[in-house]
Amino acid sequence: MPTVKVLGPLLLATLVGLPMLWALSVALVQLLDAQAWQALWADPQTLRAWGLTLWTGLASTVLVWLTVARLLASGFIRQQLGRWLLHVPALLATPHAAMAIGLVLWLSPSGWALRLVSPGITGFDAPPPWFTTQDPWGLGLILALWLKEVPFLLWVAATQMQREDLRRRWQAEYALAQTLGRTPAQAFAQIIWPQLAPRLRWPLLAVLAYGLTVVDMALIIGPATPPTLAVLAWQWLSDADLLTQSQGVAAAGWLTGTVLVAGVVTVVALHTLAAMRPFASRGSLPLSQPTDREGSFPQKSPTWALHFCRRLPLQPNVMWTTLLTTYAAIWFALTVGSVSGVWPFPQVWPDLWTLGAWQQVASSAHTVWTTLGLGVASASVSLLWSVAWLELAPRRWQQALQPWFLLPLVLPSVLWVVGLYSLALHTRLEGQWLGLSLAHAVMVLPYVLLALVPAYQAVDPRQAALVASLGHGRWVYLWRVKWPLLKRAIASAWAVGFAVSVAQYLPTLYVGAGRFATVTTEAVTLAAGAQRSLMSAYAALQMLLPIAAFALAAWLGRPRRFEKIAPMKATP
Repeated sequence: MPTVKVLGPLLLATLVGLPMLWALSVALVQLLDAQAWQALWADPQTLRAWGLTLWTGLASTVLVWLTVARLLASGFIRQQLGRWLLHVPALLATPHAAMAIGLVLWLSPSGWALRLVSPGITGFDAPPPWFTTQDPWGLGLILALWLKEVPFLLWVAATQMQREDLRRRWQAEYALAQTLGRTPAQAFAQIIWPQLAPRLRWPLLAVLAYGLTVVDMALIIGPATPPTLAVLAWQWLSDADLLTQSQGVAAAGWLTGTVLVAGVVTVVALHTLAAMRPFASRGSLPLSQPTDREGSFPQKSPTWALHFCRRLPLQPNVMWTTLLTTYAAIWFALTVGSVSGVWPFPQVWPDLWTLGAWQQVASSAHTVWTTLGLGVASASVSLLWSVAWLELAPRRWQQALQPWFLLPLVLPSVLWVVGLYSLALHTRLEGQWLGLSLAHAVMVLPYVLLALVPAYQAVDPRQAALVASLGHGRWVYLWRVKWPLLKRAIASAWAVGFAVSVAQYLPTLYVGAGRFATVTTEAVTLAAGAQRSLMSAYAALQMLLPIAAFALAAWLGRPRRFEKIAPMKATP
């Protein structure tokens, strides 16, 4: 029996670890080409593209962090967090490319925002030559990343705050802090947030890494001359010249180094924040500090994020309402755009309404079925592996290997696709559905695992002992107690995995070798053209598929009707 307990986790770790090790090692070996590095630094676009990458990635991450800190603080203090979180799955289901396309429909020179004030206020009878999208400063990309990543980080933070063990302890500490003279905001800033922030290190690293390495959103709304370094690396990797391809690999390697350095700085900052935890570490609170007004954050709060976030001009309710309104406007723009025909500027509404775009989508049903098949397969495989790993692997194994399994979150996708494509070539899975689905699973698994770990950590181990004392085995405990209690988290993790698979762009292009089209690849490709209605239709479909997955997860994860479950009896 001890051998089985070791072989099971070892087999699971090998199934995931070896392909990831192969892909990563192949990519790293290709980074040793000195000629490619010389070509990289000789290219005049490199330094400016790198500067744009740092600016857009770091700025969007800081905005996301400050916004989430402010929303969590207000929601926790005012007990509105549960109500706010009801809307998060719909926001989380909106893919990155669909978000960028929706913003383009609003903010482009011929977009709705300018149509609403033209020609009455602006006097424009034709779209002006403005850089409202594809701007050289990357402001559109920063806005898109901020809007898209806030729901993700908020959702992950909520999974931690809703853990029963943490929730009870933090509520008790929060109440005790107020009895010792702290205002509600001070109690949250100095007690809850320093304990919560370090638990968000991996999700925050994922947000940072995505902001620094995003390709699809940057192609749609980001700077173009030059683009960000990730887009530049993708363009070089797509070139037919071998030296140019090697230059793209070198750019991916430089981008990886940038992400790692930025990630180390982020982790150090979070651990420093955790060290400033007066109540949890010392068992008492320092004397109360005066505040400028009731409910404000302390002037000398150790949590710099909340301290600076306090100075934001928007109140949390306004911020949350703005976020929801922006998402609703994007959904509305995609819906109208998908059924629009002739639409001259500056008319607010189209002259012609047509379902021609949706008819073209229906005629390409294989694209939808490919997207659905890849999403269901990769999310299901990742979920089965994650549940098996969390059930079989000892806690010390989980803690030791979790950083390795979460590497696809923090390393650039342009680097992963180089290794995954090489692995697919060696295994003859390049251009095959199986190879593409496994490549999707590699990118999906970290998100599924990240969604499941907090729920598993919150399970009380005494439940298993109680079931065993009634004479029942482990399978009875899993099927009748543990997994029913975790079914909401399990269903949500699957939906997250499905949404991540639907949004995959680079793995589909490279490992699929151009033989497979998904709604994401079609939407990104059409965004470079002038087919507004067809682009909107694919973007809307890209959004509807994850929403349907989250709706299915909500239905499957609904509370049990305990009166219909037979009571568990002790065996003689």
